[in-house]
Amino acid sequence: MPEITFETATAYDFFISLIVLHNPADFGLRPSWAAGVRSRLPAAQREFFERSLPFLGVPLGWLHDLPLPRKDADSVLNALAQIPAAERLPRLTFTAELRPEVRNALLEIAATGRATPAMRALLKAELDNKRHLPPPGTLEYWIEAWSNPAAFGEVWLEALRAYHNLYFREEESRLQTPLENGTQQATRLLNELPLPQVIETLTRGVSIAEIQQIRHLTLIPSYWSTPFIFFQRLDGERALLVFGCRPAHLSLAGGGAVPLALVDSFKALGDPTRLRILRFLAQQPLTPAALAGRLRLRAPTVIHHLNALRRAGLVHIRLDADGERRYDLRREGLDEALTTLHNFLDTSEES
Repeated sequence: MPEITFETATAYDFFISLIVLHNPADFGLRPSWAAGVRSRLPAAQREFFERSLPFLGVPLGWLHDLPLPRKDADSVLNALAQIPAAERLPRLTFTAELRPEVRNALLEIAATGRATPAMRALLKAELDNKRHLPPPGTLEYWIEAWSNPAAFGEVWLEALRAYHNLYFREEESRLQTPLENGTQQATRLLNELPLPQVIETLTRGVSIAEIQQIRHLTLIPSYWSTPFIFFQRLDGERALLVFGCRPAHLSLAGGGAVPLALVDSFKALGDPTRLRILRFLAQQPLTPAALAGRLRLRAPTVIHHLNALRRAGLVHIRLDADGERRYDLRREGLDEALTTLHNFLDTSEES
């Protein structure tokens, strides 16, 4: 079993929140609210994030390796400003998981300012392999960014600073306590349960085969990623796991007397296709492709339904070492939904 450490820092949510705001439906967030937050940014910064986030992602490894005593957004932005603009793209986006041929192609584009047809085909295949297909134009903008990494690095820092000043600085103030509570909960679980069970509890139903192969695992609580996870190998021996720690009754948009996890559960259960998926999964674990065959639906449609069931905590996911995802029914999620419903109905509403 790996050695476990924790990192409790709001800087991870700084970058994760951008991903969530630009993919609100994936995270169960109202698109209109997310659009309202994005509208605070000037048009140039809005366009920058819309075009670049599909290939930028979250720089987990870079954040983890920063030698800072406190990793809040201000500190991280200051650290980013110290990196020469042309080095920001490779420093933050090159990971151990990136294929060497893709890395070499990007460096060649940076050196020559152009991409050959073979490079374009390679990069397109890399984008096509992402779990969510990037929007049209992503390939061209990715190549454009690497054709002039210094200019891109300057605009990137400017956009991040604008987002911090216009939204995240205020948001950050409410995150520290939930993140600390998430670390404390995970610590308690590690004292009571085996690591695989702890991971499944923290992630609401995800088991990761790769964890058995690493020597050091850093657990990172996140308010914004809930209930989804980010998992990244740093090298052959180290890995990071970002797990959601936002309480079930709280929303990213704030407020609300009705438990949001309860709403997600019954929205998920109110769809005939999702009920059929749960019945299949109650019989045996299945991949999205296998479910698509049984339901006679396109794989992206099935994945859309599985994401809704995942948000509601109604399916369990096993991430195999080869990257294959298998789903099965998470019966405790059904029990949790019914318990939450009973508790909600039995609690009088304050006037």
